Amino acid sequence: MSFKTYALEDVLEITSSKRIKMADYVQSGIPFYRSKEIIEKSNNQPVSTDIFITCEHFDKIKMKFGAPEAGDILLTSVGTLGVSYQVSDDDLFYFKDGNLTWFRNFNNRVLSGYIYCWLKSPSARKKLDEISIGTTQRALTIASLKKILIKIPSLDVQKKIVFIYESLSKKIINNGKINQTLEQMAQVLFKSWFVDFEPVKAKIAVLEAGGSQEDATRAAMTAISGKDADALAVFEREHPEQYAQLKATAELFPAAMQDSELGAIPKGWGVASISEMGKVTCGKTPSKKEPEYYGSDVPFIKIPDMHGQLFVLKTNEYLSEAGSKSQLKKLVPANSICVSCIATIGVVSITNEPSHTNQQINSVTPHKSSLLYYLYFCMLGLKDHLHILGSAGSATLNVNTSTFSGIKIAQPDAKVLELFHAKCTHLFNEIKSLSVQTESLTQLRDTLLPKLLSGEITLPEAEQIISEEA
Repeated sequence: MSFKTYALEDVLEITSSKRIKMADYVQSGIPFYRSKEIIEKSNNQPVSTDIFITCEHFDKIKMKFGAPEAGDILLTSVGTLGVSYQVSDDDLFYFKDGNLTWFRNFNNRVLSGYIYCWLKSPSARKKLDEISIGTTQRALTIASLKKILIKIPSLDVQKKIVFIYESLSKKIINNGKINQTLEQMAQVLFKSWFVDFEPVKAKIAVLEAGGSQEDATRAAMTAISGKDADALAVFEREHPEQYAQLKATAELFPAAMQDSELGAIPKGWGVASISEMGKVTCGKTPSKKEPEYYGSDVPFIKIPDMHGQLFVLKTNEYLSEAGSKSQLKKLVPANSICVSCIATIGVVSITNEPSHTNQQINSVTPHKSSLLYYLYFCMLGLKDHLHILGSAGSATLNVNTSTFSGIKIAQPDAKVLELFHAKCTHLFNEIKSLSVQTESLTQLRDTLLPKLLSGEITLPEAEQIISEEA
């Protein structure tokens, strides 16, 4: 492959947005993105914006100055540098000047997708780091970005490189969407059984209306399965064994509620502290003065390793066997639930193998395996409560291990927990399988990309590698 070298300003326009004043912010309308939202979109995460401008204001700006269009690229340029996002066809937003730099109006020498691929490469990150200014808060200037030199091949080669990158990226994104759906399926079941108590309340409603115990059981079966009386009759006739299992499940739920320190819970269920349901371990960072404590043997989990990861499959840092043995009591086994409790509070993940964490994380190792997925969703539901607990008397959010261990949660009937665990297991196993595949695809994509951009490997070589490994 042959390449020509250009300054970025020779192949595209680099600019920013029209300044929007705080007085122009409204409660709804066109989303107004800052770096935070662009980072979320870059990571294929839900956008949590709470700032908008009116449609009328947006239309005026768009007519006079333009607005982001499909193919344009936004680059975070203050604080967290170099995160890029390529605007899609269905995007509609405006963005904050200064924080984000806008790449647009690509000329006929380059594809926007190629520039986007380049921005994802190690060489781009290195160049962005070299031209950044500032000490306490780094920044990228438009003037310096314009002067960056980049090697560009023919348009045909660009198209093929972009196709390879996008094909792998789409598979990664699709896996993420499937995993979200699988987790949501499990969460819907958790909410129905353990938050809204739908099977119990269905029984109560029937009994209060004068129905029989058998009627109450059928109502619970409807609450659990979503099937009405007619559908249940057909289900019983066509699938008698599964019908019997559904009935047995419904019979596990009581037909009354009772008062507790948490409020009303199903009769016969209990209340327990987190430490009564699992062993709580606060992590620890081995001494940095002992370099032999760090290596590649045991995952060392920190909060950034947990973001967007139900299972922690890799970490940015690992301990050596010596480092792990230096604090063996802090080692948590696989299928422990990690919960961030300092600074960024309420992030929850599950360990995939024996691991250590730093001191910002409390880990819960369930006393029984049937508690794993129940406790996972309980921990997710504690986020707001943890924020309240962590806000007392400190500028930095901090929930200490003693306070965390003492948090009370409902303790359902053991057979209900076992059944919930069984129903969730195949969902979580599929999530883990897809997550492993995603990690493999990500490594493949991120290994091939810089080699393609530099010409180290040819397109046919890259395609051969993908066919063998993807």
